[in-house]
Amino acid sequence: MDNKVITDPEFQKRTRPETIIVRVLTIGAAGIALTILLGLILYIFGRGLPEISWSFLTNEPSFLEGTFGILPLAINTLYLVVIGLAISLPIGIGGALFLSEYSKQGKIIGVIRCTHDILTEMTPIIFGLFGALFFVVFFGFGDSILAGACTLALITLPVVIRTTEESLKSVDPTFREAALSMGVSRFHIIKTILIPCAVPGIVTAVVLAIGRMVGDSAALLFTAGMSYNLPLGFFEHIRSAGSSLTVMLYLLCTEPIPGANENTPFAVAAVLMIIVLVLNTITGFIGTRFKKGNNT
Repeated sequence: MDNKVITDPEFQKRTRPETIIVRVLTIGAAGIALTILLGLILYIFGRGLPEISWSFLTNEPSFLEGTFGILPLAINTLYLVVIGLAISLPIGIGGALFLSEYSKQGKIIGVIRCTHDILTEMTPIIFGLFGALFFVVFFGFGDSILAGACTLALITLPVVIRTTEESLKSVDPTFREAALSMGVSRFHIIKTILIPCAVPGIVTAVVLAIGRMVGDSAALLFTAGMSYNLPLGFFEHIRSAGSSLTVMLYLLCTEPIPGANENTPFAVAAVLMIIVLVLNTITGFIGTRFKKGNNT
């Protein structure tokens, strides 16, 4: 009797009022969120794009001449992101592999995971104070791009570890069991099965890390310093102070900058959004190509 009722087409067509209410509320909430996001993006681009010009992109800020440009700021931002990822990704992926594949689950591992969750939610200003004491003073890096990149790596490390670990856990355990039953070493399983299957999660971790690095300014105020000089050499530049786009955006909103007007912060914000979009697109493309290469 119950089976007849469940398979009855008339019963299947009926929709409960509670389901309709939940659908309407869900669609409405999603619509409001998307509308606010789209409105914010359009507002920033509407006020910022008219201010972007070739001189804006290729000049450097000059307090003597009263001109404003973002070229050294954009270069410093790319330096910080690339160096920060080069530090945090190997350590984060290695830590996730250890927690997922080599460690014995117990109280100590539970404490480590709890610590990751706490560090993920910690404000960047605390990392900035730690970076100022540890990298700037103790290691003697001074206010430099290297100190700022190391601090950003610490900020994103918990995100990379947690996201990669969850991605590794989502891999079908029968893959491991089948490979182990054939006598395959654990390292070979990680290299040929787990890492390729976990590529989408690793790409997600990279995207989240890029977002946090590009959007952070509090930690860089204490570690990277404020300088707008163009790089003369790679190693010389990373040991010198360098202001990022987010730090400049903070300064534009708090104090007058020669050559800037009320729409200049929106132009800097628009450039930041474009940089994040480009970096995320490149990361997704590399992850897709890597996954296809492993599948073939």
